[in-house]
Amino acid sequence: MYYGRERNSAGCNHSAYKSNSTMNYQASKGTVFRKIKRWLCFLVVFICLGYHLAHGERYAVSVPKANVRSGPGKQYDWIWQVEKYYPVQVLKKSGSWYLFRDFEGDEGWIHKSLLRKMSTVITRKKKCNIRAGPGTKYPIEFTVGEGIPFKVIERKGNWFHIEHADGDKGWIHKSLVW
Repeated sequence: MYYGRERNSAGCNHSAYKSNSTMNYQASKGTVFRKIKRWLCFLVVFICLGYHLAHGERYAVSVPKANVRSGPGKQYDWIWQVEKYYPVQVLKKSGSWYLFRDFEGDEGWIHKSLLRKMSTVITRKKKCNIRAGPGTKYPIEFTVGEGIPFKVIERKGNWFHIEHADGDKGWIHKSLVW
């Protein structure tokens, strides 16, 4: 196969020829590498997308009270209410409505205007001590039950500095929250 004119190191023109077997090998090698590259790109995107869809995006309720509905619209019945800082994991979006799962595994629909991306937690135990500092050596400020949402102010190791919608603040261990 003829590849056109090239200059050698002495500056003279000469014709460049390659054999068909060399051409076929290089073309085959290039095709294989392109296929592998495409397959790897697809695999990376698929893994990232799969992780994102399986784990969902985490949001929190940003208004004092929000209705959770049985379907994506106001025409659907509300099935329960949630309070400010209630964390949800979005599973699906349908227009302005989000299907979510909560800390108990319950699912419902909520309008996107009622949610905001923020760091929040919700208590998972029947009795949770909220402390004055990040550790068990600090005194208990107050105690809450299961299902109480808080905004996370900061994190120190395994402890969250939290704030309730009513303004109460304290520290809680990560084993007590979702």
